[in-house]
Amino acid sequence: MIETFARWDVADHLRTEEHAGLYLEAAFEEDLGDGRLICAVLSDIVCGREMRPLAEEIGMTREELSGALSENGDPSFGTVLKIVRALGMRWRVGS
Repeated sequence: MIETFARWDVADHLRTEEHAGLYLEAAFEEDLGDGRLICAVLSDIVCGREMRPLAEEIGMTREELSGALSENGDPSFGTVLKIVRALGMRWRVGS
């Protein structure tokens, strides 16, 4: 018997702002301290949206935004903050 698998894309499952927020919150809890997981999650969230208007809102091209959030990207903290805000999310720190 041959098993077949469908491609699974997390962006297909981030249907609400709440889902995206919880996903990002989990990334903050699990990130090893280098920010790579947070950038990967932001990339997933951004890919589920219209990337060009989002990039324009933060003063980047679509290609620059995609590159910043790629596996080899290294966005500044300011860029990460702009992306979070452009997604309509708020940064909240708790204890």
